[in-house]
Amino acid sequence: MDSLSDIAVFIKVVEQGSFTATAEQLSLSKSVVSKYVSRLEDRLGARLLNRSTRRISLTEVGRSFYERSQVALQEIAEAEAEVTRLQSEPRGTLRINAPMSFGIMHLAPAIPDFLNQYPELSVDLQFDDRKLDLIEGGFDVALTISNLADSALVARRLGPCHHCIVAAPEYLSRYGTPRKPEDLQDHAIVSYRYQESARQWEFIDTRGKSTVVAINSKVEMNNSMGMREAVLNGAGIMRAPSFVVGSDVQQGRLKILLPSYQTLQMSIYVLYPQRRHLSPKVRAFVDFLSQRIGDTPYWDTQ
Repeated sequence: MDSLSDIAVFIKVVEQGSFTATAEQLSLSKSVVSKYVSRLEDRLGARLLNRSTRRISLTEVGRSFYERSQVALQEIAEAEAEVTRLQSEPRGTLRINAPMSFGIMHLAPAIPDFLNQYPELSVDLQFDDRKLDLIEGGFDVALTISNLADSALVARRLGPCHHCIVAAPEYLSRYGTPRKPEDLQDHAIVSYRYQESARQWEFIDTRGKSTVVAINSKVEMNNSMGMREAVLNGAGIMRAPSFVVGSDVQQGRLKILLPSYQTLQMSIYVLYPQRRHLSPKVRAFVDFLSQRIGDTPYWDTQ
């Protein structure tokens, strides 16, 4: 802004004690320096400097303006320095929104490693399975598990999110094991309320043929960890992300059903508002998660 330039030149004239010395220091002509000060005085409607052929002096109003402007410009300089400092390396508070199950099971345990790498950062991590407005909520980044639609936000894919059909061995011993997708209609189903395809499960066989089964839920929940607990205790069959049930399958607490069919496939994304002037703390977090998850997530290989 011209006003800030005018004020800065005015302050320099006062500090140097002359237009000539100021012009030399700023590599400007004396007439240009005088123009800056005159323009400022015209805008304020007040004389700030008394001029003579040998010296200048502040008027009463000029001294008051000089003292307050000097403080203001110093604060602006400090603000610019703080922005530069914050942009040079990750620091400050990183506000993250994440789906509850994934956040609790995989993001929260990763936070200590992240903070060990970036000790000048702190983290505000909030869990919510609902779709939130990233900017309105004041979040720096958000994780989402979806087949991402068009978005005004920048989205970076962190890795796949495979789903599988599982049940506890106890349940299967009592009610039998489904051999084809249509058999699920005769079983108790535990479903996830927020999933768009909660009542229509699609299965693709080895030949690429699609079968859609209408699901009648016996139990409906809004959290995958709660569903897992119910299924572990014999409540029925669930379609679950592998990041929720991977260790249970590995240890025999749950059994994968219909393994020759492919079911719901999604991806894990991290979202942030813009790419230009991306803050170091967001860049560091995105890179950290990308390396930690990858195309073959650790929960699928344990």
